[in-house]
Amino acid sequence: MPLTIYHNPRCTKSRQTLELLKDQGLKPNVIEYLKTPPTAAELDAILNKLGIEPDKIVRTKEDAYAASGLKNPNLTRAEKIAILVKNPILIERPIVINGGKAALGRPPEAILKII
Repeated sequence: MPLTIYHNPRCTKSRQTLELLKDQGLKPNVIEYLKTPPTAAELDAILNKLGIEPDKIVRTKEDAYAASGLKNPNLTRAEKIAILVKNPILIERPIVINGGKAALGRPPEAILKII
C-alpha cells in the first residue's frame, strides 16, 4: 500500500497531519474514511500495522459510541472491528500507512517515525 492517510477534513489533527505530510514533499493517497470506510480486512491489517487492538482506536466520546455496543467486554476482536467498520465515526483519526508501517497522527508529528 502506498503512503495513505485515513483522513477526516473536519478534524484539526487530521488536517495538520495531512499538511505535515505535504510539507515533507509527500503526496499521500487520501481516504476520507467517513465516505469510504475500510473493510473489516483492511481495518484488521491497519490495526496489525499499528500493533494495537481495536479498543485503542475507539472514539469513546462520540454520541454513536453508547449505542454501538463496543462497551461490551465480551466482544471478540472481529466483532469490534465489524462495529467500527459499520460506525467509522468511532475510528480515531488520522491514521497514516506507509508500506508495512502505520501511525496514528495524535500528535501529527507521531507519523514522522514511519516516513
